[in-house]
Amino acid sequence: MTKFALIYGTLSGLVVISSMLLGIVFGDTLGFLTNQWVGYLIMLVAFTLIFMGIKRYRDVERGGVIGFGRAFLLGLCISVVAGIAYVLVWEAYLASSGDAFINGYIASSIDAYRESGMSGAALEREIATLEDLRESYGNPLFRMPMTFLEIFPVGLIVSLISAAILRKSEVLPAQA
Repeated sequence: MTKFALIYGTLSGLVVISSMLLGIVFGDTLGFLTNQWVGYLIMLVAFTLIFMGIKRYRDVERGGVIGFGRAFLLGLCISVVAGIAYVLVWEAYLASSGDAFINGYIASSIDAYRESGMSGAALEREIATLEDLRESYGNPLFRMPMTFLEIFPVGLIVSLISAAILRKSEVLPAQA
């Protein structure tokens, strides 16, 4: 099972990482919120590899039969491998770009608050909250789990759905 988790997790991570790098290159063109939605859509597409990995494991290693628990565990392992790859590449990007991400995020958030008509004390409170976030984000012990939690819940949901579907051996049966 470990082999399948590493192969499919790495492949899934590569898809997400490729999209992340494209988002970094073209991020100014799309805007922050559009980039987020596109990013989550690409994560969902990348995590179809969870389904494919579980199916391949079921068909090749388990003779076409797999229980929900084992399928779910494999899906989680694939998600963890992809999540770790995501975090490592994000950390490498941050190391090479300094504070570019958090500064851009905070600037776009403040602009969005102003465009929505927020001003005065309410705006100042939001800016203070964003400044607290900037300080917290500088700590890798805060940032790395937060980055992992961007991707892992999507993998968790896909793992649940995939395990529920693929536990039935008559669904997409193994080809002889």
